[in-house]
Amino acid sequence: MQLLTEEKHAKHKRILEQYQSKAEYYICSCLDKNNGTKNNAAFTPSGLIYIRQWNNMQYVSSGSFLTMVYSDLLHKSNHKNIKCHGGDVTPQELLQFSISQVDYILGSNPMNMSYLVGFGPRFPTRVHHRGASIVSYRENKGFIGCTQGYDTWYGSKDPNPNIVVGALVGGPNHNDEFFDHRGNYMQTEACTYNTAPLVGIFARLNYLQNAVLHTSY
Repeated sequence: MQLLTEEKHAKHKRILEQYQSKAEYYICSCLDKNNGTKNNAAFTPSGLIYIRQWNNMQYVSSGSFLTMVYSDLLHKSNHKNIKCHGGDVTPQELLQFSISQVDYILGSNPMNMSYLVGFGPRFPTRVHHRGASIVSYRENKGFIGCTQGYDTWYGSKDPNPNIVVGALVGGPNHNDEFFDHRGNYMQTEACTYNTAPLVGIFARLNYLQNAVLHTSY
């Protein structure tokens, strides 16, 4: 959408419009406004985007980032709404959708758990992460190879000795259930591409909050 507003990209208009169409189709699916159930995104009972069992949070954070960015682009363009089969989607709706997904990630969910490690009073403590689950060298200077890592630490039922602050784990299943076990890698594995989109979302929300505070004085 942003490139289409720039004259220098006019010769690529047809291709860019195809990208825009795909993006808006996905956005409409997140807002449950495509034609038919099979064309809309699936959600858990409490409203989290649910794409697949293994590391579902990658889709939640990236989808929330997309709707957040698109909300801003709509505000700045002459096209104030997205046209979906089930009705228009406003920039405010996109912003609220992003916020709802982030709220779920940070603890507004049936488990009352923050899936962002280190945030809030309750978060996953047995993250599927080798560096987090093995005691630091300061405490144990002995050699730890692959076998020792599995035999001594992987199967431990104790919380990880190290907290990977800022890691976003795979998250709950389709019923909003989460089992905090190190071996449950589909739910407890943490990936950098889970957290990365959240950085942009948090930066934008912080900017919006500061803008509101500034205009209130």
